[in-house]
Amino acid sequence: MEFLADYGLFFAKLFTLLVALLILIAFIGGMRLKEKMRQGMGQIEVRHWNDKLRKLQEMLRSEVLDKPALKQLAKQEKHKQKQEAKQEKQQRKAAKQTGEQSAEPDDGDPEQAKHNVYVINFHGDIRAQAVDALREEITAVLSVANAGDEVVIKLESGGGLVHAYGLASSQLLRVKEKSLKLTICVDKVAASGGYMMAAVADHIIAAPFAVLGSIGVLAQIPNFHRFLKKHDVDFEMLTAGEYKRTLTMLGENTDKGRKKFQNDLEDTHNLFKEFVAEHRSQLDLAEVATGEVWFGKRALDKGLIDELCTSDAYLVARCEESEVYEVKYTEKKPLQERIGVSLQTVIDNLAIRWLERLSRRDAWF
Repeated sequence: MEFLADYGLFFAKLFTLLVALLILIAFIGGMRLKEKMRQGMGQIEVRHWNDKLRKLQEMLRSEVLDKPALKQLAKQEKHKQKQEAKQEKQQRKAAKQTGEQSAEPDDGDPEQAKHNVYVINFHGDIRAQAVDALREEITAVLSVANAGDEVVIKLESGGGLVHAYGLASSQLLRVKEKSLKLTICVDKVAASGGYMMAAVADHIIAAPFAVLGSIGVLAQIPNFHRFLKKHDVDFEMLTAGEYKRTLTMLGENTDKGRKKFQNDLEDTHNLFKEFVAEHRSQLDLAEVATGEVWFGKRALDKGLIDELCTSDAYLVARCEESEVYEVKYTEKKPLQERIGVSLQTVIDNLAIRWLERLSRRDAWF
């Protein structure tokens, strides 16, 4: 029995030592990963839309065409490439003979260059967390884009926090400041803060039943003061500054506080309208800045968008005359952060559904 007791004690000590070692390793690994995160260890991923379409065509042709037809098609493609190469060679020769510069496209000449199209996806939640990736993607694109290139944002957002979507809109303004064409494509929804982002664009494209608009401001706050009072619970809040806190969840709200809070909402709404008017001066704000939303076709009639089209149709058409690149910034996150983001996404989605049912609106700002 004494031997078993000693063996059990030894095993317990060994187990404790192993657990402590694992915790230490996990802690060191977590610290190193956090340090890498702080150093910005993300990376840019690029997908060439032209190659994607070409591969899809080849796959489908191989299934629907017989061998003789495929052979004939390959022959035609080869002949076309030879003709293009021959024409390019003749142009170079003619330019050399006349003493002109090379006839090859010059990146500095927007009239001759074959412009690139850079595609960025933005899926916004309440806190516009996608802005962290957006700022990196735009920085990368601006570092290589030339005059005449185009940036296409595939936007999907029902809005959220004012300051968060203000920052997201400011990121899009960086594209305009570089004199690049900015196109926004909306397949599902760009409302409230999402429409604030869309308004920056030179050209807004939306699917026929995409939801747009909601140029308004919403704030909701529950108050438990009467519940606490009923149960003899006191709540005290000390502030310095008359309007440091206007409405609270636990204290007694006053008419003066409500009036100040409403004035703040009105001021935010005015800033929202001024921003939209600055970038889409053709809008009748008295008609569209009411907090209402419209489907794509109605939004076109009111001037909220410029064209009815899906993002896929637009980008496929652009592939015919430009090189189209989809740019995505990715960053490896630790497990605990990924779990936290997933839980937050679930909470945000539940909050959205609850508020939609409560207010009978599709978005808020």
